[in-house]
Amino acid sequence: MGHQWLSLVGTIWLQSISATNSNFPSYSSQLKQLLSLSQLQLNNLAFASDSGKLFGFLSGMAADHLPLWLVLLIGSSLGLIGYGVQYLFLVTNKVSSLPYSLLFLLTVLAGNSICWINTVCYMIAIQNFPLDLQLAVGLSTSYQGLSAKIYSAVVDVVFKSSSLTSIQTTRSYLLLNSILPLVVCLITSPFVTVVTTARSKRLSRGFFVIFAITIFTGTYAVITSLESRKRPFTPLVILIGMCVFLLAPLVVPLVEKLREKMEHKCLIRSYGKKVCDESSMEENGLGVVNEHCVKDEGVVMCDGEEMEAKVMVKRLNFWLYFFVYLFGATVGMVYLNNLGQIAESRGNSSTSSLVSLASSFGFFGRLFPCLLDYHLSRTKYKVSRPALIALMMVPMTGAFFLLLNGSNICLHISTAIIGICTGAVSSASVSTTAELFGAKNFSVNHNIVVANIPIGSFLFGDMAAFLYRKQGLANGYNGKCMGVKCYQTSFVIWGSLCFLGTVLAIILHSRSRKA
Repeated sequence: MGHQWLSLVGTIWLQSISATNSNFPSYSSQLKQLLSLSQLQLNNLAFASDSGKLFGFLSGMAADHLPLWLVLLIGSSLGLIGYGVQYLFLVTNKVSSLPYSLLFLLTVLAGNSICWINTVCYMIAIQNFPLDLQLAVGLSTSYQGLSAKIYSAVVDVVFKSSSLTSIQTTRSYLLLNSILPLVVCLITSPFVTVVTTARSKRLSRGFFVIFAITIFTGTYAVITSLESRKRPFTPLVILIGMCVFLLAPLVVPLVEKLREKMEHKCLIRSYGKKVCDESSMEENGLGVVNEHCVKDEGVVMCDGEEMEAKVMVKRLNFWLYFFVYLFGATVGMVYLNNLGQIAESRGNSSTSSLVSLASSFGFFGRLFPCLLDYHLSRTKYKVSRPALIALMMVPMTGAFFLLLNGSNICLHISTAIIGICTGAVSSASVSTTAELFGAKNFSVNHNIVVANIPIGSFLFGDMAAFLYRKQGLANGYNGKCMGVKCYQTSFVIWGSLCFLGTVLAIILHSRSRKA
């Protein structure tokens, strides 16, 4: 049991540093200035980072045939190369000689590295906590929302971001993006492994403790991200606090291991559907309902119909789900990718603080489906994943239209709402894929689903770049746009797409219930 919890702690650490692309807005304006990029070229770099997900199926296939520690090493090495080569060009003052095509390919490589790390985390949650899949996935993926906050905190302390020049700011983020994931992968690889499928009667206690730690972590992240003239927290205190909160979940495997040694017996009971026969399951309070369902203490846990990728893509539910994600979480990610330019166009100089705010609220968004599952599991109810996604896309639609107001407070409120809703949809999508198409081929199926992210990043991001440039030329700024109107049309289009995604999610919910 202790090793089972230790593997979950490992995935939490991995997810907290895996989203290296989320801190792109913190240095995108500086990179644009250094390389003399147009807004379209800058948006295409954001697309390049997301386009790494087009090759995410490779990580899924590798995870099915290679040891997970090797998959982690491959993923972190790709990031080391992708970001590290960019850093070397900057540190040797040869950035002007860096071809845009090479920069694009390096960014694709770095973006693909994220898929490898995430695939390992998903597989650990699915195989080590099959009856608590949604809880384990929700907890670990919620920490992915903290990545931008963590990187920003490290830059503030180690590199003293307030006194950095444009090139120094870009260097610091690229250096961290290349090294930190590799270091954490090396640290966690010994205990991020698949353990014997098991469940303890006290399993809920462990989740309760981690839930409490996670909520305090998110609250701390939000508080330290809010702008204030009299900041009660210094950058060093913020970083130390984040490190303490990240180490705190270790208390669960340590206490569990200590309890097992004190009682001299294992507190877990096997329940794997393929390992136990029906009679042994009955003795343990488990019952076979059908080939896809298991009854556990009165609660029926069902897997979706197991589908291979070639079968999945022929189903209408897949395409409904694909476009729901495209018009929901992907649109939210496009907004967050453009956050640096949006803030600059409105004359907001605190881009890093705004990115940290989006990251912190994204953390709570990713945690929300997990909290809901934990509460409903105690009442023996289960919420439909498509219905939850539809529910979260409603406020996100409103947030895009709220951005039409040019006030600074509306920018912060909308960013927080989009952050929390994008995080919630992203987190819910993991269990939605398993719910709709089964868990057996999850590693490949889910990477096919999230291929919509680079598609949306290219279509919606480039659209925003064209509109930005058009507005800038109209105002006589030679392509650089200042003012609320720079992204006004983009906000209307993004909000309308989000509304359409909400309607599709309701249709998907109706179809999945009938099925």
